[in-house]
Amino acid sequence: MQFFDVTTGGQGVQNSRQPTELAALFSMRNRPRGSHLGLMLLASQLFQMGLDNIPPVTLAVLGLNVYLYLFPAAPLMQACVSVQQAYWFKDWRRLLLSPLHHADDWHLYFNMVSFLWKGTKLERRLGGPWFLYLLSVFSLLTGVVYLLLEAVLTELTQDQSYSMACAVGFSGVLFALKVLSNHYHPGGVTYVMGFPVSNRYVSWVELVLIHVTSPGTSLIGHLAGILVGLLYTAGPLKAVMKKCAGLVTSNGYNFQPSAYYSSSGYSGTSGGNSGNHQYPPDYTTNYGSSYTGGLTEQEQLEAAIRNSLNDRGRTSQSGAPPPYGFHLSEEARAEDIRLRRLRRFDS
Repeated sequence: MQFFDVTTGGQGVQNSRQPTELAALFSMRNRPRGSHLGLMLLASQLFQMGLDNIPPVTLAVLGLNVYLYLFPAAPLMQACVSVQQAYWFKDWRRLLLSPLHHADDWHLYFNMVSFLWKGTKLERRLGGPWFLYLLSVFSLLTGVVYLLLEAVLTELTQDQSYSMACAVGFSGVLFALKVLSNHYHPGGVTYVMGFPVSNRYVSWVELVLIHVTSPGTSLIGHLAGILVGLLYTAGPLKAVMKKCAGLVTSNGYNFQPSAYYSSSGYSGTSGGNSGNHQYPPDYTTNYGSSYTGGLTEQEQLEAAIRNSLNDRGRTSQSGAPPPYGFHLSEEARAEDIRLRRLRRFDS
């Protein structure tokens, strides 16, 4: 996120963003403006990775951010989100616009490079529909939580500047995605400024270090993203999302994650891709009654053998003789099934 002082209409000094590595913050301090070098580096990064290796939702969202940077839906001062503009003046569309707009091409570059590897890794694991759903919810909730935190700080400190701070950028969503990604790789390690940090705590470490090393950055903007990520991984958000998705599915739409994407993979600079396995939204391998019908393994085996010998009843229904000259009753024991299966070709 990048913040603006809406009381003066000028660009503020608070710049909060989460690039792929914390060290990238230092390279942004004296960046030249209007050079479009950030866009050129982003294009180079994309072609180096290969467009075919980027999952479709990740590529589309990245393309949307670039498009809205080149052709913004609104000026930055009308796209940024703040308590004053969104809550006091009821301009709620800012919750939708603010994550997709960036202050300059370097702001866009570092956010999109970070999103590139996070999105690639998570979309391959979740599948496109669920990942798009996740991004939509995270984008909206990050803005809502940001407003709540700023409103609380305004009340506690009686300082109206918290309500005036206006934010744009994708970095809040990136922190939420980082929490989600690290939650499913708790044993991994990310190097922050050269020091190994457990993935379980790396989001908090980066939150503090970014604030300490760059005092102008917004602790609240990044904290909002972390809290949204925790609402999903440790709170009720995932259950609520699955419930809503179930309502859509019950109306005839298939909204479950699917194994649609495979490639040789891509390894990012801060953790990389751990594989191309597909998992449902809760990342478990509980196959449940939808796959087994509630049967035990032995009962499943008997049912499979019975269906094989009886041809699922299709031959008897059409008037044809039973396969192999016999038909098994439902009461046949497993041993009878096994013996008849072994002797079916004896004659």
